[in-house]
Formats: sequence, C-alpha cells, structure tokens
Amino acid sequence: MSRKLLLEHINVPGIAGLDVYRQKGGYRAVEKALKTLTPDEVVEEVKKSGLRGRGGAGFPTGMKWSFLAKPEGVPRYLVCNADESEPGTFKDRYLMTHIPHALIEGMIVSSYALGAKASYIYVRGEMMPQIRILEKAIAEARNAGFLGKNILGTGYELELYVQPGGGAYICGEETALLESLEGKRGNPRIKPPFPAIAGLYGCPTVVNNVESIAATVPIINDGGEEYAKIGIGRSTGTKLISASGNLARPGVYEIELGLPVEEFIYSDEYCGGIANGKRLKATVAGGSSVPILPANLTLKLANGEPRLMSYESLSEGGFATGTMLGSGGFIAFDEDQCIVRNTWNFSRFYHHESCGQCSPCREGTGWLEKVLHRLEYGHGKMSDIDLLVDVARKIEGNTICPLGDAAAWPVGSAIRHFRDEFEWHVKEPVKSQTQNYGLADYAKPIEKTAEVKAAE
Repeated sequence: MSRKLLLEHINVPGIAGLDVYRQKGGYRAVEKALKTLTPDEVVEEVKKSGLRGRGGAGFPTGMKWSFLAKPEGVPRYLVCNADESEPGTFKDRYLMTHIPHALIEGMIVSSYALGAKASYIYVRGEMMPQIRILEKAIAEARNAGFLGKNILGTGYELELYVQPGGGAYICGEETALLESLEGKRGNPRIKPPFPAIAGLYGCPTVVNNVESIAATVPIINDGGEEYAKIGIGRSTGTKLISASGNLARPGVYEIELGLPVEEFIYSDEYCGGIANGKRLKATVAGGSSVPILPANLTLKLANGEPRLMSYESLSEGGFATGTMLGSGGFIAFDEDQCIVRNTWNFSRFYHHESCGQCSPCREGTGWLEKVLHRLEYGHGKMSDIDLLVDVARKIEGNTICPLGDAAAWPVGSAIRHFRDEFEWHVKEPVKSQTQNYGLADYAKPIEKTAEVKAAE
C-alpha cells in the first residue's frame, strides 16, 4: 500500500469538522510553524521537500515562494487557486469537500511563511457546496484561535476569505484569477511583471493550487527532508490523481510519485483495470490540456521501459512519444471510444472558454472546433487533417496565457498518434457515423530496445 499524506483520514466520520480533524493531528503544523519556526525556515522546509506545484505547471513551490518581493510597508498576499476548471480534474473539489481543514491549515502555514496577513481562496463559482463547507471550516478555525489577531499568542495575525469565481476556465490562469478577484473581467495579464512583484492590488502575491497548499501540512509536520524521501527523483511526495473515463474504479487516488502507470490502471488498489473487460485504447494523463497517448505509449516508454506516474517519466520523449502529468486528471479511453469525437469535444470546450484577448486563440480555437466538427460528422477532407496541424502550430506559443497551448496540444497529439483514425473518418464518412475505428495498433506492446536489454 502506498503512503497517504493528504487522504490518510479521509474516511474518518466527521473529519470535515474541527474536533475530529484535531483528534487526528490537525493544526499541529500551525502550532509548530508559528511557535518554533521563522517564516524563512518554513520556506526552507518547503524547498527541502522538493514539492512541485500540483495545479499543472509543476514549478518548485519553495522556489516560487522565495521569489516573493518584500518591500517595506507593502502588504503581501497568498491566493489559493481553487478554480479547478480543467476537464478531467476533480481532486481539489474532493479535498475541500471531505477534509476542508487540511486546506485551511495549509493556508495558515503558507501565509505565515510568506508574511501575508490577508489571504484568499478563489473557488470556482459552481462549487457552492464546497464554498459553504470552507466558510464553516474557517469559522471553526477562527473560534479555536487559529485565525484572527495574535494567533496562538504568537503575535501573528491572518484573515482568510473565500471568494466565488464566475465559472470561467480562463480564471484558472493565475493573473486572470487575480483580475477576477479584483472585480474585473478575468483576462490574463501580460508578464512581466509577475505576481510575485505586482499581483493582487499591485502587491506581491503568491498563487498556489489547493493540493500544493495542503501538502505543506505534512511537510512541516514531518520535515522537508522526510517528505523528499517519498517519490522518485525530482518528483517527490505524493500526488492526488483524478481518475475517470472507462475505468472499473474511477475516483480520486493518492499515489506515491513513481508508481508504474500500468499498476495504477490495472491494480485493484487503484483503478482496477478497464471497465467491462474492454481493452485500453488511449489516455489523457494530466487533464484535457495535455497530449493524448495511445495505450502502448501510456504503459511503456519508446525504449520499452515501464512508464511511471512522475513528472519526468510522463514527459519522457517530449511530445513525440510523451505527455505531461499536469493537474493529474487521468482519463482512460477504451477500445470503443472515438478519438476524433473526443478531440472535437475538447476543442469545443476551449473555443467556448477562450477569453478572446489574443487573436490566435480567439480565432484559432474556433477553426479547430469547426474543422473537427466536419471531420466527425462526415463532411471532412484529407486536407483538413493537415489544416488542423497547421492551425494548432500557429496558436501554440503565440498567446499571453497557456490556454492557446492547451487547445493546440490535444489536437496535435491526437493527429500525431491517431492519424489513421482521422483519415478513416474522411474515407468512410457514412460508416464513421455508426461505428468506431477500434484499436488498430494502438495497444501493440512496445518491446525493449537493444540498449535497454544490454543495460539489464
């Protein structure tokens, strides 16, 4: 069994309440940090842990904190990104629903480390139940003396606010989130300046994901070096994975980074294999914005070695044969699923969610959706496939924020790995309306290369 740090007590009755949470060791990290550590020492522990941002980018959290400007007399802010709008990702919602005090405790510890006296949790507007749960947890923490003035008699003070968003995907991008939090339209800002210099209300700000902030609790409790012993290489600690699609046991799982992908999919401890005895066709490993992989490249690297659930292993081979861990939104597709239809569905989403600020994204996402629509519904041409690749390339890297990349990568990777299926939709426009292409060679096992065999 893998070690659980965030979800260890998730099934304990009443864990959402303060009393039970404290019985299970809750708020020990706040007491330890505020009473025995300086803010800089807390930052140093997070650096030692090797914790990387769990929202998608994977940037080292402690390093991000160390970039925060500290001008005299200027307030600093911590903002928790609980927008969680990435299709296929629902781990943060799960954590806030079942163990909200883990996030509140993490917010206190992190705010102390950053010198913030006011911090915000920006929650996706549709998550009203979670907003009410968080507000109740904040009230409990305040009544217990963990929020407000002179927390635990240490002289440190913190106010914590929950702010509902408007339900826009673009507000998952940190600068668009800050614009929304200030009451403006959620358009991404041009960087620099970065939020660490000029963020919320023009003041130094750190924006972190729910899971990243919650992970600071076991880091402070056990020490950064102990946390770093979990995982593999630069992928330290545990990671929450939102598993969905054609899996026998979809849900939220906490894994130790470095777990083989094959074990995660087929082990009874995790997803229990593909539902209804079907075969795996493809996966999206980190939410809808990361490149899709066929079954064989999901389970093995191009050289035949097992692929692992880690930042490095999933990206091995670049976009030619790899993908990204992203937010951990793991979507599995069985042999009956249509890759063209899935790609069109993703493109439809990104076209709808584009803020329209950048021309390549505003116009390009619309082109992707329209061309994919006609391919899916039997009106496509062979030239449309290369047109999609061309449009995706013109979007990628040419926008203020990563939404353009998020729209382009699924299209480019789908055509790269499943081009025969796209061509079949053109050649068989009538048949493709009632049948699916099937597995082809997507599940053909990858043999180990001579170099790997020699090394063994």
